[in-house]
Amino acid sequence: MKWDFPQPFVHNIQVKPAHVDGLHHANNAEYVRWCERAAWLHSVELGLDVTNYQSMDRGMAIRHAEYDYILAAREGDELQIATWLTRVDGRLNMTRKFQVYRASDEALVLRATWQMVCIELSSGKPKRMPQTFKEIYCPAVVSAEGG
Repeated sequence: MKWDFPQPFVHNIQVKPAHVDGLHHANNAEYVRWCERAAWLHSVELGLDVTNYQSMDRGMAIRHAEYDYILAAREGDELQIATWLTRVDGRLNMTRKFQVYRASDEALVLRATWQMVCIELSSGKPKRMPQTFKEIYCPAVVSAEGG
């Protein structure tokens, strides 16, 4: 695969009948769910899961998302969902990127970007990242130049 950034976290899925809509391709909403799953798995691998978020009363919430649907995926396709952190300012903001490739022919299916903000879970208001977020997320940032 021709990844946009080095060292991707990759989550593999297979398009199931439940993912396919009346147009006989994976429904656009499924990509949103698949990206969310890949993002959580990546965060867990880095050392932060939902219970950590809850115990600190902080979380990273999507404030803006863009999905560029390039090709359709169909039932039975094996997809590789890659994700990276490409920006963490250590205060409030984080950027996460995604690419989805079809494994059989290495065709690029989707690119996505999330702009995220740190929030206090109890109020929903933006709050500075806890030190733990900075210690875990900042070193995970990669760049197109090689991370």
